[in-house]
Amino acid sequence: MVTTLIQKHLLKGTYEFEIAGEQLNVRIKAPFKGEETLSVMLTVLNPEPVISKSGLDFVSRVNGEPLVSLMLAKPNPKVFNEFVNTLKERAAVEYNVFSGLRPGGAAEGIQTNVFEEPPEFEEPGDDAALPRRPVDVEQVDIAIRMLETHLGADQTSELIDALQVLRSAPEEDANLDQVLRVFSGLGPSQGAVLTYAPYLSFLMSGDSFGRD
Repeated sequence: MVTTLIQKHLLKGTYEFEIAGEQLNVRIKAPFKGEETLSVMLTVLNPEPVISKSGLDFVSRVNGEPLVSLMLAKPNPKVFNEFVNTLKERAAVEYNVFSGLRPGGAAEGIQTNVFEEPPEFEEPGDDAALPRRPVDVEQVDIAIRMLETHLGADQTSELIDALQVLRSAPEEDANLDQVLRVFSGLGPSQGAVLTYAPYLSFLMSGDSFGRD
């Protein structure tokens, strides 16, 4: 099982990917730009990657936006393929564990969803017609406090505002739709947000709408 992948590019620099616990850590050393690090929660990654012109992308379960991009077959096909397979497996397992799904039971639904397009939230009316499970107000409150404590206001203020509205009226589908829209616009920052507010992963999943 390969849990670390190092890729080098003449112009882009060095990218080091490490699967550690519940997240994927990425360290980027770009020429003349110093070092940059970011983390992506495995629960938010769609386990089935997408091949693009520039390489292979692992996209968000929420909006289909690329969160992790790998250069194809680097440093060599064997190591690359083993790392990709490990990442796919761990992303699926972490999501199943977080969702409380068991192998051979409800987890089969996830295996089906792997090959479906990520849900879109531009038309809230489609989801509003579906029955959904109650929002856990206590968990929403915890998410708000964790985001306020650990992440900058400039990065999460809009999301916190949407969560506060959801907390005040959790039964309103429009409030949940707004949280989904704001979260979808965070891009790579989704990983940092889910690190401190993992309950959002449940809200972002189809499970909150009763899609088992």
